[in-house]
Amino acid sequence: MSVGALFNVFALLLLILFMFAVLGVFFFSEITEGDIIDKEYKNFRNFSSAYLTLFAIATGEDWNKLMFDCVDTLPNCKIGDTCGANQIGGYAVAYYIAFIMVITNIMLNLFILVIIQQFETYYVTKNNPIEVFTEAFELFHTEWVTQT
Repeated sequence: MSVGALFNVFALLLLILFMFAVLGVFFFSEITEGDIIDKEYKNFRNFSSAYLTLFAIATGEDWNKLMFDCVDTLPNCKIGDTCGANQIGGYAVAYYIAFIMVITNIMLNLFILVIIQQFETYYVTKNNPIEVFTEAFELFHTEWVTQT
C-alpha cells in the first residue's frame, strides 16, 4: 500500500461529502431551527455550512437528532423555521441513513487501510511469502505475455 491508496480513499470521502452537501442544501435549506439545526453553524442554508455539518455528523455526532429535525412535516412544524416549504420530511430518513451507511463504510476502509499500511511498513520482511509470490507472479506474467 502506498500513500496514493490513502489519498484515493480520502478523496472519495471528500467527494461523498460534497455530493451529500449539495443534496442537503437542495432538500433542507429552508429549515432554520431545531434541536441541532441552528442559524449559525449547523444548518443546510449554504454549501459551506452543509459541508461542515456533514463532516461533524460523519463522526457520529447527533446525526439522528439532526435527522429528526429534518423529518418534521405539517402540522407539527412551522414553515420557514422547523420545516421546509417543499415538505420532504420523508426523504430525510433515507438521506441520513444512506449518508451514515456510506460514510461509515468509507471510514472503516480508511481505518483498515492505515492499519495494513503500517503493518506492511514495520512488520513484513522482504522475503515473506507474499513478496516472493508477487515477484514470481510478475515474472510469470511478463514471460507469458511475451510468448503470445
